[in-house]
Amino acid sequence: MASDKKYEVSVSAATQYLADQSDDAAERYVFAYTITIRNTGSVAAQLISRHWIITDARNQVQEVRGLGVVGAQPLLKPGESFEYTSGTAIPTSVGTMRGSYQMVAEDGTQFDAPIPEFTLAVPRVLH
Repeated sequence: MASDKKYEVSVSAATQYLADQSDDAAERYVFAYTITIRNTGSVAAQLISRHWIITDARNQVQEVRGLGVVGAQPLLKPGESFEYTSGTAIPTSVGTMRGSYQMVAEDGTQFDAPIPEFTLAVPRVLH
């Protein structure tokens, strides 16, 4: 069934620890993450909103919801991608992020694009 692939978006992430913005003594660890969103489906779709679940090493969870990403609501035609960089701060040297983007296809169909979990870690903390 080709329709199974109509509404499909892949999401990948790369992270970077920002030592100059972090403060070990204050338990503030800042990370940048670069997200690539690619429309792998067969219809154009617009990113409307985001939902992040950020978990630190103490299992404390922050949920973040909002419109768009970095002030944009990109419309992605089939095969197109959008990349942006943002950041977060957590109180532990290791944590994870995961979530979803809420999308609307050009035919009006709403669907979620899952954001696979990725790790935030100060270099040399994880082996």
